[in-house]
Amino acid sequence: MYEKELNCAIEAAETAGREIMKIYMASFEVSYKSDESPVTSADIGANHIILEKLQASFPKDGILSEESEDDESRFTQKRFWVVDPLDGTKEFIKKNGEFSINIGLVDGGEVVVGVIYIPDWDLLYYASKGKGAYKKSLKDNSIESIQVSKRLKPYRLLISRSHPSQKTQLFLAENAEMIASVTEMGSSIKGCLIADGTYDVYYNFGLSMKWDTCAMECIVSESGGILRKLNDAPIDYLEDNKLNRGFYIVNNWNNRVDLTKIFEM
Repeated sequence: MYEKELNCAIEAAETAGREIMKIYMASFEVSYKSDESPVTSADIGANHIILEKLQASFPKDGILSEESEDDESRFTQKRFWVVDPLDGTKEFIKKNGEFSINIGLVDGGEVVVGVIYIPDWDLLYYASKGKGAYKKSLKDNSIESIQVSKRLKPYRLLISRSHPSQKTQLFLAENAEMIASVTEMGSSIKGCLIADGTYDVYYNFGLSMKWDTCAMECIVSESGGILRKLNDAPIDYLEDNKLNRGFYIVNNWNNRVDLTKIFEM
């Protein structure tokens, strides 16, 4: 089930990744959207490649993409794709390699396919409902099944590289004895590194979008991890609001923190 969809998403991500790397290795201009977030020709080019492939293979599916106007087709179709053609544009601009391509599929409100490609690392993470999560190295085409770690407190914590917050600093201070290490990382790579067991916990106290979490949620869930809103509720991909007001990823419920003890939610 969803094999055709998964393969199409993988092909789209890899094709877009090759285009992104051509731009990444050259010089490029940076523009800014109305919300002051940066955008480059890599964002736009990758978006065109991905949407063209998805629409050619699944013309009846809706699409929600960061770099396309929202036509609200996700409300009129049973299924819809959620796409971030270049997650981590700030990291792309800094040329630190911490950016990814995110493609997820929502069917009946449930995330059933997730593909995240990290072009600079030649690593592809993917999952589909009930089939587990996997990591593929494009350097040697090796594929391995991945699972979250079994580590309990003290855990290995990830924090955002480009979106620090006062709440993150308070979280670090209040939970120091439960944290073995703290590592900064960009984009949806954080979810992938928890899914493959390298790290254990990530808390996002800021704003994110549905295209930031959709593909990542499938990969995390299929690897045995948990992705939820800060109030422990699941993210609703059918709601009107495309915004997420914080979320967390943990490898185990026992590593979850009661945030009400730290600050008002």
